[in-house]
Amino acid sequence: MSDVHRTIEAVWKIESTRLIAAIARVTRDIGIAEELAQDALVAALERWPEEGIPENPAAWLMTAAKRRAIDSLRRGQMLVQKHEEIARELEVQQQRLGEAMDQALDQVIDDDVLRLIFTACHPILAVEGRIALTLRLIGGLSTAEIARAFLVPEKTIGQRIFRAKKTLSEAHVPFETPRGDELRRRVKSVLSVVYLTFNEGHTATSGEEWMRAALCDEALRLGRMLVQFLPGESEVHALLALMELNASRTAARRGSNGQAVLLPDQDRSLWDDAQIQRGMSALEHAQRLGGGAGYYALQAAIAACHMRARTAEETDWERIVLLYDALMQTTPSPIVALNRAVAVSMAQGPAAGLDALDAIANLATPAADSALAGYHLLHSVRGELLMKMGNFSEARKEIQRAIAMTKNLREQELLMEKLKQIEKAALSA
Repeated sequence: MSDVHRTIEAVWKIESTRLIAAIARVTRDIGIAEELAQDALVAALERWPEEGIPENPAAWLMTAAKRRAIDSLRRGQMLVQKHEEIARELEVQQQRLGEAMDQALDQVIDDDVLRLIFTACHPILAVEGRIALTLRLIGGLSTAEIARAFLVPEKTIGQRIFRAKKTLSEAHVPFETPRGDELRRRVKSVLSVVYLTFNEGHTATSGEEWMRAALCDEALRLGRMLVQFLPGESEVHALLALMELNASRTAARRGSNGQAVLLPDQDRSLWDDAQIQRGMSALEHAQRLGGGAGYYALQAAIAACHMRARTAEETDWERIVLLYDALMQTTPSPIVALNRAVAVSMAQGPAAGLDALDAIANLATPAADSALAGYHLLHSVRGELLMKMGNFSEARKEIQRAIAMTKNLREQELLMEKLKQIEKAALSA
């Protein structure tokens, strides 16, 4: 790849979101906006190698996209794309169209990007569509990059993005930042998409790698962006805190050969102190805003307990249990209950942890059954607790079940090592 093409790629990565957002404010259709922005990129690929890189590449791309938007409007193409209002104004005020478009597209403000985020994460879309569209439009990832990140065919991701844009267009979803109660409802959807993206990067559900750093980076970038846009929303700060704190352990979560390293075995000197401080500050900000009991704030507080412990043995497990109790009060789920059982086992012993694990059955609902069906960590935790209690036969069965369920090679390796430990302990018992 030439230096010019590398420059174009870098500029596009940085500016594409604002470019698409600015155009979408005028066209009211993110599909059309993306096409026009892509046209500007193609123009750069054609002209910059011959004419040289402009002094202000971002402004060049904006100008190119603006001209294409004006040309498209003048040809009446927006009428076909359900933009009758713009087309009617064009007929009446065609002589002033260029000037109006210039002014509208030159006002590239952060609110445009916020509108784009809320549109891409609209609850009308399936979760998979929200994630794919968000990573494409706001994350700046190509279809191929998203497909590689989630280990699905590129065609599948392309279809998700196409369906998402089509759904938004057909439903006439307005390109705007919601207000009041609708804002609170939509913020939840946005934060969910960002959190799901981060979790997939933090611990991949399948494949040969324990982590997918690119997804964590994109989720963090989105989280930092949302904090700037929504400074008064406590859960936005809390989610950023949770991601910063968890991401601070990245260097310690992988061994020299890429193998998974769990929290108790991590070299804490490898934790990123600066990132920990950013996470702690974000959590404090969320708490000052009165959101200390929110879903992400409680999880961030749990992560903070781990960060404060200089060794695994110094971890305040009693406090972590209390925080999980609060989570079970506000947002009960089988996954939260499973994590609480682990904390109980660390605070009160494996027998108490096993009792807490068995109590998850009391959450028996279709949603609970669905959440835990085939969930390898349920059997992994049970196997670990049974091993600590000396029940090696049952522990072996649980770990074998977990191995059969997991789709991530590094987690399989980790569980295989646990199986060896059980065998060794059984022989020496």
